[in-house]
Amino acid sequence: MYLKIPGGRNWQMNTFKTNHALRLWWHKITHWEYWPMEVVYFPAFFYWLYLGIRARSLFFFSASNPGIETGGMLGEVKFDILKKIPEAYRTPTLFFAYPFEPSQVLHQVEQANWHYPFIFKPDIGERGNRVEKIENRQQAIDYLSACEYDILIQPFITYPIELGIFYYRYPSQERGQVISVVAKDFLKVKGDGIKTLEQLIDQNPRAALQADRLRKKYAARWKEIICKNEEWLLEPIGNHCRGTSFRNANGIIDEQLITVFDTISKQIEGFYFGRFDLKCRSIKELMKGEGISIMELNGAGSEQGHIYHPGFSFFTAVKTILQQWRILFEISVENHRKGIPYMTFNETRAYLRKSKQLRLKYSA
Repeated sequence: MYLKIPGGRNWQMNTFKTNHALRLWWHKITHWEYWPMEVVYFPAFFYWLYLGIRARSLFFFSASNPGIETGGMLGEVKFDILKKIPEAYRTPTLFFAYPFEPSQVLHQVEQANWHYPFIFKPDIGERGNRVEKIENRQQAIDYLSACEYDILIQPFITYPIELGIFYYRYPSQERGQVISVVAKDFLKVKGDGIKTLEQLIDQNPRAALQADRLRKKYAARWKEIICKNEEWLLEPIGNHCRGTSFRNANGIIDEQLITVFDTISKQIEGFYFGRFDLKCRSIKELMKGEGISIMELNGAGSEQGHIYHPGFSFFTAVKTILQQWRILFEISVENHRKGIPYMTFNETRAYLRKSKQLRLKYSA
């Protein structure tokens, strides 16, 4: 004899899906790194108002980096910033203004004598949206045919270490500071010779939270059993919103590292505050200022990525964010006293409108 379960297999599947959804929900609730940005930055909102009153402008941040549009807080153009980075350190980059013909874009890329894979990204970024690793010509044509915005194309840098290094320097001082180093561990799963790709993703909370996107990306191999000990790189883009794990690497900060980024930063006109996103061949070479490829430089709107280290205290993270805003305020005010204007309300509204329009295009 046996007990018949009402609904049979469908009931069991629905129960499994419900329990799985609850586990993911609980994981998000108990790990603040997944909380909405509005919640994480809620305490900073009041501090921003206070600093705005002191500066007599809510848009004081725009004076932090005179060489970067809006200081790097709203809708800054990535290519304009990249051009300021010394050639010896920056990733080679091609810019294409929309509208463009895909065939003409690819012809220009081929003339640069680059080889697949490439990185395609919007010229005005929005937390990793529409940043893609392009493996072949057909993928390139598909991407270019679908986008309606200016883009950047870069060769995919194969250096093994990807870091985000946060640097600042007061305009009145000769020496700056490195206050954050985050190492990026890309989203991956490891096969056991038994489970399918789908099952491996489901049992990994960080990957499972990306399941809808990954299912589309790996539809042809979703039910495939992954060989034992085979590592499967799910996401090659080092963005937290796409499942990359951010690891606190502040332990490598020393006078030698600060000297390297003082040397680089002082060659970037009008830059005092922000995060370098880069790849390097090794930490040893990084300390010498060698084997570095800077893919992006983010200004006033950037974050100290080490706060997203799994298990990092939320309250310590909030304290770090507030300290960062204090430094941003002090640099901005110092620049303002030297004649750098703050953005006006109308200018800020125009940038916000442009940013909203781009988000709509990215999500289309």
